Amino acid sequence: MRACAWGMSVLALVTVAAPGRAQESPTGAIIRKDSGMAGTGTQDGLESWIATFRPRAIAAGIAAATFDAALRGATYLPKVVERDRTQNEFTKTIWDYLDTAVSEDRVQNGRTALRANAALLAAIEARFAVDRHVVVAIWGLESAYGTYRGDTPVISAMATLAYDGRRAAFFEAQLVAALRILDGGEAELADLTGSWAGAMGHTQFMPTSWLDVAVDFTGDGRRNIWGNDPADALASTAAYLAKSGWVTGQAWGLEVALPEGFDYEQTTEKVKKPVAEWAAMGVRPMAGGTLPDDGTASVLLPGGARGAAFLIFGNFQVIETYNTADAYVVAVGHLADRLRGGPPIAAGWPRDLRALTLDERTEMQRRLTDAGFVAGGVDGKIGPLTIAAVKAFQKSAGLVPDGYPSLDILTRLR
Repeated sequence: MRACAWGMSVLALVTVAAPGRAQESPTGAIIRKDSGMAGTGTQDGLESWIATFRPRAIAAGIAAATFDAALRGATYLPKVVERDRTQNEFTKTIWDYLDTAVSEDRVQNGRTALRANAALLAAIEARFAVDRHVVVAIWGLESAYGTYRGDTPVISAMATLAYDGRRAAFFEAQLVAALRILDGGEAELADLTGSWAGAMGHTQFMPTSWLDVAVDFTGDGRRNIWGNDPADALASTAAYLAKSGWVTGQAWGLEVALPEGFDYEQTTEKVKKPVAEWAAMGVRPMAGGTLPDDGTASVLLPGGARGAAFLIFGNFQVIETYNTADAYVVAVGHLADRLRGGPPIAAGWPRDLRALTLDERTEMQRRLTDAGFVAGGVDGKIGPLTIAAVKAFQKSAGLVPDGYPSLDILTRLR
């Protein structure tokens, strides 16, 4: 289950999308370059598709009157199709992303939001047993604490994308879910605005995620994530994390220092060890003291061996269900830490490196595969299999096997 639209797990590059979202958000998480590619659809074509979709929606339980009122004014949105089809030409490095996502302004605004909503957040935390700082951090990343919630008409966007056909089943399901929201009387058509991909409200829920986990925390009979009052949205986010397995009192992770001679092949979420074993290997908190005994943990290097290292726990994976990009999870966790008074990330980043373009990422995967290192496909998406292939290549070349897909690795492959 994912609250934003979809995302891909990355270590070195940021191409995040959220509970079901894919939008250009206030964090600057997605950087897109228009390719000039536009959809081939038309308003007449959309209206014809709506006519064929109507019986299916009614068969799914949507009242005919609701369907007709919602779709009567639906508009074909070519820019939405363009955004959905256009591949990411450029992505941000994690350090550039964090500079914006956990900026001093975002930290200060978050602390203000914590104070302004202290009683509400205490009540939400008491009910769902999810750390209020994490909930507020998600709020900050998704909508800049409610100041940017998106203004695209969700019904038109979902209808446009379903009609376009590239991911018809997914967007038809989202459209039916949005119609159910209207059918249940919990929102008016004018309320349903959000990102181009249909994510809505203070914490950017996709319609299906709203149906699954949204809660009426105010008790007014509506699960209102759209209005100026953030209560239902923040409670729904806490409910989402609780349902995803949040462990009360467990850290998401913390910045650590790795000992000289550390085995970098151990740096992957697939390698889980008790905290005592990591401590015995010389892993230490960057801020001093001892490692928290919060169960099994993994070491994550989102910027490679030259960047910050994190020891991550089960709650890291819980936040990951909200958005699968590692950079997003680190941003949420670190912002939450800053909101409670924690320090900035202490380690430096390899700021001399740049992110690879889509063409370069695709070329790297192709060259890794041709060299006998299984990269899991040639699609430009840097996931766990590509990271493992980079590690295997680095090891064969006598390099530090940190899995970071840098331009140097591509140059060596060439």
